[in-house]
Amino acid sequence: MRPRSPLRSRRWLLWGALLLLVTLLLGVLVFLAREYEEGRDQLAVERDAAAVASDIRSALIRNVQTLQSLHSVVPTPDSWMAPASEVLARHREMVRLEWRDNSTRLITFRNTPYMAEPFGAMGREAALPDMRLACEAARRQSGPAFSASYFWPLREGMGMEFMEMCLPVVRSGVPNGFLVVTYSLPGILNELGNKDVLRGHGLAFTEADGTRLAVHSAVQDNRRVLRASTLLDLPGHTLMLQLESPRVSRSGFYGLFPNLLTAVVGALSLALLAVMAMLGRDMRLRQRAELELANALAFRKAMENSLVTGLRARDLQGRITYVNPAFCQMVGFAPEELIGTGLPAPWWPPELVDEYQQRQAVRLAGQTLPREGYESVFQRKDGTRFPVLIIEAPLIDAQGVQTGFMSAIVDMTEQRRVEELNRTSQERLQATARLATVGEMASLLSHELNQPLAAISSYATGTLNLLDGPATGLPQADLQQAMRRIGEQADRAGRVIRSVADFVRRREQVREAVMPSALVDAIQPLLVLQAKKQGIRLQISVVPGCPPVLCDRTMVEQVLLNLARNGMQAMPAGCPAPESGLRLLTLRVAPLRQPPAGRSAKRWVEFGVTDHGEGLSEDVRARLFTPFFTTKAEGMGLGLSLCRTVIEQHGGALVFEAAQPRGTVFRFTLPAA
Repeated sequence: MRPRSPLRSRRWLLWGALLLLVTLLLGVLVFLAREYEEGRDQLAVERDAAAVASDIRSALIRNVQTLQSLHSVVPTPDSWMAPASEVLARHREMVRLEWRDNSTRLITFRNTPYMAEPFGAMGREAALPDMRLACEAARRQSGPAFSASYFWPLREGMGMEFMEMCLPVVRSGVPNGFLVVTYSLPGILNELGNKDVLRGHGLAFTEADGTRLAVHSAVQDNRRVLRASTLLDLPGHTLMLQLESPRVSRSGFYGLFPNLLTAVVGALSLALLAVMAMLGRDMRLRQRAELELANALAFRKAMENSLVTGLRARDLQGRITYVNPAFCQMVGFAPEELIGTGLPAPWWPPELVDEYQQRQAVRLAGQTLPREGYESVFQRKDGTRFPVLIIEAPLIDAQGVQTGFMSAIVDMTEQRRVEELNRTSQERLQATARLATVGEMASLLSHELNQPLAAISSYATGTLNLLDGPATGLPQADLQQAMRRIGEQADRAGRVIRSVADFVRRREQVREAVMPSALVDAIQPLLVLQAKKQGIRLQISVVPGCPPVLCDRTMVEQVLLNLARNGMQAMPAGCPAPESGLRLLTLRVAPLRQPPAGRSAKRWVEFGVTDHGEGLSEDVRARLFTPFFTTKAEGMGLGLSLCRTVIEQHGGALVFEAAQPRGTVFRFTLPAA
């Protein structure tokens, strides 16, 4: 065998190098082609995932609009059930609809007809924390809010991932409860996803670590699967949506490129066409970008011209580079007079130039002022001064380099005028309030002292009648009792003055533990006297076992006396009770078993005064507690208003309602000692 010549060896070496270079080039082309196809497939899967997430988000938003229609009219729990059933029948993804009040207490609910009792295995109470968190978020943002998803066990050992959506119900600007929807995550995937996009794909909700929460469908061969994850951003909660797509199967290398030479030529030709297409695409994109930039500039110009806030841009040397029309109108200079000018600025007052120069030097040294802004004084071209609020921010160019400062200037002239008017109004209101307090005290004294003084007059008249009779056989016991009653009522008048003065001064009254029977006994002589005078039967009932109440004794006695006298005056002659034929006034005291609505769970005692008069008309009901409103010719219109104020100061409530079969009953509550 002859040895190979060095030239031939060199030639083979060159051919080998060329072959190696071509092989490497083809390998690079094949690798790039495969990477391109895989990237394209992955991008398509990501687009499909984003489209599915967008479809689900849009469907959930449409569901919110559908749910709002349930309360477009004022529903009742019974009338609400039918439309709720229709909504659940149309939306399989909804498991349960609940109507709750402002405190998230359940009013009524409806379960989906497509599933057995969803909360049958465990009570609904276990899921209430998630629902309340969603309702709190919905209350804060005045819109729908979603809770975090949670796994809920079902019957026969099964389970499902649920999620709560809370929607505030507002009627005439006033919160009117919440509409709570329980969604099943599998139902959302099955019903709200795009069926055309999901054909042949796998779809699931997952945790951040890949754990699946709910699955719509899955691709079996995990080795040939493209996966794309996207965020489903919902108000109050964010879910991770994962889309799986099988790759296109190819058989071997020649399945990818059947003819290597044709493939290479075709690849080069396609590359040339791709370059031309990219050039054309870039040209179109550039033209589109230029058009969008022109539109953006026109839009920005129109927006700047419409602002009432002055805008001013300055470079790092303090020269003005831009002003908007609002700033020019504010200072009275034209843009040509301002752009390019430096320091001192033409709108600075002459006596403040040094101060402003120092402040500008600090800013240019990098020590910027607070972002909240600062107040200053500008001078217009005509010499008038006006206060301004200046808010400044660094002006950053496209390369991230600071080139100056952008300032927003707000004219504070009108705000200062409004603040001065508010201050003047506050001073007038304070003066008016002091005068009203003086008038209230005088009116209250005259109203409250009328009752004990009338009692003193009655007892004195009775005593004089006894003394004017025969000198012999004077009833000493009656005289002693009358004088004792006069002393008691005089002491009562003094206590009224002290208590009313404390009440007007808003000072803490003297509270003591008093038996309800003692309060009734204190006013019973006055009631009996007036009842006999008007021919009214007085019925007093104190339930045994009533605990003592913590109250200002004098003020509560005045409330009881005022309510009883009003009841007697509401039963004129010829107005008997339907059952007995007599005019009857009932005063009843009993412990309250259930605390009043909105009150604490401590013990309460209820006082009730019932008359059998003609009752109250609708107009009187609406204005009954209005100060200075009265239906009596000699009345002052302060009694009931003051009674309610006294009871509310004790922590109780004064209410009224129609008595059966006729008349009115007034009730008020006091806390037990």
